[in-house]
Amino acid sequence: MMVRRREPRQLTAPGGRGARSRAVGLVVALLAAAGCSGTGAAAEGDPRAAVREAADALADAGSSQARTAMEMASGGTRITLDGRGAFDYTTRRGELRVRLPEGGRVTEVFVPGRLFMKNRGAGVPADKWVRIDVAELPDGNLVTGGATDPITAAELLRGVRSATDLGPVRMNGRPLRHYRGVTDIAAAAAAASGETREQLAAAVGGFARTRVPFDVFLDERGLPHRVRHDFMFAGGTGQGVEVTSTVVLYDFGAPVDVVLPAADDVFAGAVG
Repeated sequence: MMVRRREPRQLTAPGGRGARSRAVGLVVALLAAAGCSGTGAAAEGDPRAAVREAADALADAGSSQARTAMEMASGGTRITLDGRGAFDYTTRRGELRVRLPEGGRVTEVFVPGRLFMKNRGAGVPADKWVRIDVAELPDGNLVTGGATDPITAAELLRGVRSATDLGPVRMNGRPLRHYRGVTDIAAAAAAASGETREQLAAAVGGFARTRVPFDVFLDERGLPHRVRHDFMFAGGTGQGVEVTSTVVLYDFGAPVDVVLPAADDVFAGAVG
Protein backbone atom coordinates (compact mmCIF):
# COMPACT_ATOMS: atom_id res chain seq x y z
CA MET A 1 0.00 0.00 0.00
CA MET A 2 1.40 3.39 -0.94
CA VAL A 3 0.45 6.95 -0.23
CA ARG A 4 2.17 9.63 -2.27
CA ARG A 5 1.70 13.30 -2.99
CA ARG A 6 0.54 14.48 -6.38
CA GLU A 7 3.17 16.63 -8.07
CA PRO A 8 2.11 20.03 -9.40
CA ARG A 9 0.44 19.84 -12.85
CA GLN A 10 -0.13 16.21 -12.83
CA LEU A 11 -18.97 -5.11 -6.62
CA THR A 12 -22.52 -6.30 -8.04
CA ALA A 13 -24.08 -4.44 -5.08
CA PRO A 14 -24.23 -1.10 -5.40
CA GLY A 15 -11.62 27.42 4.00
CA GLY A 16 -14.15 28.21 6.86
CA ARG A 17 -17.55 26.72 7.52
CA GLY A 18 -19.40 28.95 5.04
CA ALA A 19 -17.28 28.64 1.90
CA ARG A 20 -16.15 25.10 2.51
CA SER A 21 -19.60 23.77 3.34
CA ARG A 22 -20.91 25.30 0.10
CA ALA A 23 -18.08 23.61 -1.78
CA VAL A 24 -18.75 20.15 -0.39
CA GLY A 25 -22.54 20.22 -0.26
CA LEU A 26 -23.39 17.88 -3.15
CA VAL A 27 -26.40 16.43 -1.39
CA VAL A 28 -27.61 19.82 -0.19
CA ALA A 29 -27.42 21.22 -3.71
CA LEU A 30 -29.18 18.22 -5.22
CA LEU A 31 -31.97 18.38 -2.67
CA ALA A 32 -32.50 22.04 -3.46
CA ALA A 33 -32.60 21.32 -7.19
CA ALA A 34 -35.11 18.54 -6.64
CA GLY A 35 -37.43 20.78 -4.66
CA CYS A 36 -36.36 19.94 -1.50
CA SER A 37 -23.42 -20.51 11.00
CA GLY A 38 -20.88 -21.30 8.29
CA THR A 39 -19.65 -17.78 8.80
CA GLY A 40 -17.17 -18.50 11.59
CA ALA A 41 -16.33 -15.74 14.06
CA ALA A 42 -19.05 -13.40 12.85
CA ALA A 43 -21.65 -16.00 13.82
CA GLU A 44 -20.56 -16.24 17.46
CA GLY A 45 -21.29 -14.18 20.55
CA ASP A 46 -23.14 -10.92 21.05
CA PRO A 47 -24.40 -9.42 17.77
CA ARG A 48 -23.60 -5.93 19.03
CA ALA A 49 -19.99 -6.92 19.66
CA ALA A 50 -19.65 -8.36 16.15
CA VAL A 51 -21.04 -5.15 14.65
CA ARG A 52 -18.98 -2.88 16.88
CA GLU A 53 -15.73 -4.59 15.87
CA ALA A 54 -16.18 -4.06 12.12
CA ALA A 55 -13.96 -0.96 12.11
CA ASP A 56 -11.13 -2.87 13.81
CA ALA A 57 -11.50 -5.70 11.29
CA LEU A 58 -11.03 -3.19 8.46
CA ALA A 59 -7.83 -1.90 10.05
CA ASP A 60 -6.54 -5.47 10.27
CA ALA A 61 -7.39 -6.09 6.59
CA GLY A 62 -5.28 -3.09 5.53
CA SER A 63 -7.14 -2.03 2.39
CA SER A 64 -9.97 -2.72 -0.04
CA GLN A 65 -11.74 -1.57 -3.14
CA ALA A 66 -15.06 0.19 -2.55
CA ARG A 67 -18.34 1.08 -4.20
CA THR A 68 -20.79 3.55 -2.72
CA ALA A 69 -24.38 4.52 -3.41
CA MET A 70 -26.45 7.31 -1.89
CA GLU A 71 -30.16 7.70 -2.49
CA MET A 72 -32.60 10.36 -1.36
CA ALA A 73 -36.05 11.58 -2.26
CA SER A 74 -37.19 15.20 -2.30
CA GLY A 75 -40.09 16.91 -4.01
CA GLY A 76 -41.22 13.65 -5.53
CA THR A 77 -37.85 13.10 -7.19
CA ARG A 78 -35.47 10.26 -6.29
CA ILE A 79 -31.79 11.14 -6.61
CA THR A 80 -28.95 8.61 -6.74
CA LEU A 81 -25.20 9.20 -6.58
CA ASP A 82 -22.72 6.36 -6.89
CA GLY A 83 -18.99 6.16 -6.38
CA ARG A 84 -16.06 3.84 -6.88
CA GLY A 85 -12.59 3.86 -5.38
CA ALA A 86 -10.14 2.33 -2.92
CA PHE A 87 -9.13 2.83 0.72
CA ASP A 88 -6.05 2.20 2.84
CA TYR A 89 -7.25 1.45 6.37
CA THR A 90 -3.75 1.60 7.85
CA THR A 91 -3.23 5.25 6.92
CA ARG A 92 -7.01 5.89 6.92
CA ARG A 93 -6.86 7.44 3.46
CA GLY A 94 -8.81 6.76 0.32
CA GLU A 95 -10.23 8.04 -2.93
CA LEU A 96 -13.66 7.93 -4.55
CA ARG A 97 -14.93 9.10 -7.91
CA VAL A 98 -18.56 10.04 -7.37
CA ARG A 99 -20.91 10.15 -10.35
CA LEU A 100 -23.58 12.84 -10.22
CA PRO A 101 -27.13 12.40 -11.57
CA GLU A 102 -26.47 14.73 -14.50
CA GLY A 103 -23.45 12.66 -15.52
CA GLY A 104 -20.58 14.69 -14.09
CA ARG A 105 -17.98 13.21 -11.76
CA VAL A 106 -16.36 14.56 -8.62
CA THR A 107 -13.08 13.10 -7.35
CA GLU A 108 -12.80 12.96 -3.56
CA VAL A 109 -9.65 12.18 -1.56
CA PHE A 110 -10.15 11.36 2.12
CA VAL A 111 -7.51 11.83 4.81
CA PRO A 112 -8.03 11.98 8.58
CA GLY A 113 -9.98 15.15 9.33
CA ARG A 114 -9.97 16.47 5.77
CA LEU A 115 -11.57 15.99 2.38
CA PHE A 116 -10.19 17.14 -0.98
CA MET A 117 -12.63 17.55 -3.89
CA LYS A 118 -11.92 18.10 -7.59
CA ASN A 119 -14.38 19.08 -10.35
CA ARG A 120 -16.79 20.34 -7.72
CA GLY A 121 -17.74 23.49 -9.65
CA ALA A 122 -18.99 26.42 -7.52
CA GLY A 123 -16.49 28.72 -9.21
CA VAL A 124 -13.49 26.46 -8.62
CA PRO A 125 -11.25 25.90 -11.70
CA ALA A 126 -11.55 22.36 -13.08
CA ASP A 127 -7.87 21.61 -12.46
CA LYS A 128 -7.96 22.70 -8.81
CA TRP A 129 -8.89 20.93 -5.60
CA VAL A 130 -10.92 22.28 -2.69
CA ARG A 131 -9.82 21.35 0.82
CA ILE A 132 -12.51 20.91 3.48
CA ASP A 133 -12.09 20.36 7.21
CA VAL A 134 -14.83 17.80 7.79
CA ALA A 135 -15.38 18.77 11.44
CA GLU A 136 -16.50 22.20 10.20
CA LEU A 137 -19.33 20.71 8.15
CA PRO A 138 -22.73 20.53 9.87
CA ASP A 139 -23.01 16.79 9.23
CA GLY A 140 -19.32 15.89 9.51
CA ASN A 141 -19.45 14.89 5.82
CA LEU A 142 -21.52 11.79 6.51
CA VAL A 143 -23.77 12.61 3.54
CA THR A 144 -23.12 16.08 2.11
CA GLY A 145 -20.18 14.94 0.00
CA GLY A 146 -22.39 12.47 -1.86
CA ALA A 147 -20.90 9.35 -0.22
CA THR A 148 -20.28 7.92 3.23
CA ASP A 149 -16.69 6.72 3.06
CA PRO A 150 -16.01 3.14 4.26
CA ILE A 151 -13.98 4.22 7.29
CA THR A 152 -16.74 6.48 8.58
CA ALA A 153 -19.42 3.90 7.77
CA ALA A 154 -17.61 1.34 9.93
CA GLU A 155 -16.81 3.83 12.71
CA LEU A 156 -20.51 4.66 12.96
CA LEU A 157 -21.16 1.05 13.93
CA ARG A 158 -19.16 1.53 17.15
CA GLY A 159 -22.23 3.35 18.47
CA VAL A 160 -24.53 0.33 18.01
CA ARG A 161 -27.51 0.41 20.39
CA SER A 162 -29.27 -2.73 19.23
CA ALA A 163 -28.48 -5.51 16.77
CA THR A 164 -30.19 -8.67 15.60
CA ASP A 165 -28.43 -11.61 13.98
CA LEU A 166 -30.56 -12.44 10.93
CA GLY A 167 -28.44 -15.45 10.08
CA PRO A 168 -26.22 -16.60 7.22
CA VAL A 169 -26.63 -15.40 3.65
CA ARG A 170 -24.61 -15.67 0.44
CA MET A 171 -23.53 -12.56 -1.42
CA ASN A 172 -21.62 -12.88 -4.69
CA GLY A 173 -21.08 -16.55 -3.82
CA ARG A 174 -19.51 -15.79 -0.44
CA PRO A 175 -21.00 -16.84 2.93
CA LEU A 176 -21.73 -13.82 5.09
CA ARG A 177 -23.80 -13.09 8.17
CA HIS A 178 -26.49 -10.41 8.15
CA TYR A 179 -26.98 -8.09 11.12
CA ARG A 180 -29.65 -5.42 11.41
CA GLY A 181 -29.96 -2.81 14.12
CA VAL A 182 -29.70 0.79 15.20
CA THR A 183 -26.56 2.80 15.88
CA ASP A 184 -26.25 6.26 17.41
CA ILE A 185 -24.03 9.02 16.02
CA ALA A 186 -23.35 10.54 19.45
CA ALA A 187 -22.41 7.15 20.92
CA ALA A 188 -20.14 6.46 17.93
CA ALA A 189 -18.41 9.81 18.49
CA ALA A 190 -17.83 8.96 22.15
CA ALA A 191 -16.32 5.59 21.16
CA ALA A 192 -14.05 7.07 18.46
CA SER A 193 -10.72 8.87 18.81
CA GLY A 194 -8.77 11.66 17.14
CA GLU A 195 -10.14 13.24 13.99
CA THR A 196 -12.91 10.66 13.74
CA ARG A 197 -14.24 11.69 17.14
CA GLU A 198 -14.29 15.34 16.03
CA GLN A 199 -15.97 14.44 12.74
CA LEU A 200 -18.75 12.40 14.34
CA ALA A 201 -19.26 14.92 17.14
CA ALA A 202 -19.80 17.59 14.47
CA ALA A 203 -22.34 15.33 12.76
CA VAL A 204 -24.60 15.06 15.80
CA GLY A 205 -26.34 18.37 15.06
CA GLY A 206 -26.67 17.77 11.31
CA PHE A 207 -29.39 15.14 11.48
CA ALA A 208 -33.05 15.20 12.46
CA ARG A 209 -32.30 12.13 14.59
CA THR A 210 -28.99 10.73 15.81
CA ARG A 211 -30.19 7.12 15.88
CA VAL A 212 -29.51 5.49 12.52
CA PRO A 213 -30.93 2.14 11.36
CA PHE A 214 -28.33 -0.07 9.65
CA ASP A 215 -27.76 -3.39 7.91
CA VAL A 216 -24.29 -4.92 7.79
CA PHE A 217 -23.01 -8.16 6.24
CA LEU A 218 -19.87 -9.62 7.87
CA ASP A 219 -17.60 -12.46 6.79
CA GLU A 220 -15.83 -15.05 8.96
CA ARG A 221 -13.15 -12.48 9.88
CA GLY A 222 -15.71 -9.89 10.88
CA LEU A 223 -15.04 -7.81 7.77
CA PRO A 224 -17.97 -5.74 6.50
CA HIS A 225 -18.74 -6.52 2.86
CA ARG A 226 -21.82 -4.34 2.71
CA VAL A 227 -23.02 -1.59 5.08
CA ARG A 228 -26.23 0.37 4.72
CA HIS A 229 -27.28 3.34 6.88
CA ASP A 230 -30.67 5.05 6.77
CA PHE A 231 -30.07 8.66 7.82
CA MET A 232 -32.61 11.38 8.52
CA PHE A 233 -30.69 14.43 7.32
CA ALA A 234 -31.78 17.83 8.66
CA GLY A 235 -30.90 19.46 5.33
CA GLY A 236 -32.00 22.98 6.28
CA THR A 237 -35.45 22.41 4.74
CA GLY A 238 -37.35 22.52 8.01
CA GLN A 239 -38.07 18.81 7.86
CA GLY A 240 -35.93 15.71 7.79
CA VAL A 241 -34.86 14.18 4.49
CA GLU A 242 -34.32 10.42 4.28
CA VAL A 243 -30.88 9.55 2.89
CA THR A 244 -29.85 5.93 2.35
CA SER A 245 -26.11 5.33 2.13
CA THR A 246 -24.65 1.97 1.06
CA VAL A 247 -20.99 0.95 1.03
CA VAL A 248 -19.80 -2.27 -0.65
CA LEU A 249 -16.25 -3.48 0.01
CA TYR A 250 -14.24 -6.15 -1.84
CA ASP A 251 -10.67 -7.13 -2.80
CA PHE A 252 -9.48 -6.79 0.80
CA GLY A 253 -5.70 -6.45 1.07
CA ALA A 254 -5.21 -5.38 -2.55
CA PRO A 255 -2.55 -2.67 -3.11
CA VAL A 256 -3.96 0.86 -2.86
CA ASP A 257 -2.25 3.99 -4.18
CA VAL A 258 -3.82 7.17 -2.77
CA VAL A 259 -2.48 10.32 -4.42
CA LEU A 260 -2.71 13.48 -2.31
CA PRO A 261 -3.09 16.86 -4.07
CA ALA A 262 0.00 19.04 -4.11
CA ALA A 263 -0.27 22.33 -2.24
CA ASP A 264 -0.11 24.28 -5.52
CA ASP A 265 -3.13 22.38 -6.83
CA VAL A 266 -5.40 23.37 -3.94
CA PHE A 267 -7.69 26.31 -4.72
CA ALA A 268 -7.01 29.30 -2.47
CA GLY A 269 -9.76 31.63 -3.70
CA ALA A 270 -13.33 32.22 -2.59
CA VAL A 271 -15.82 29.45 -3.32
CA GLY A 272 -19.14 30.56 -4.79
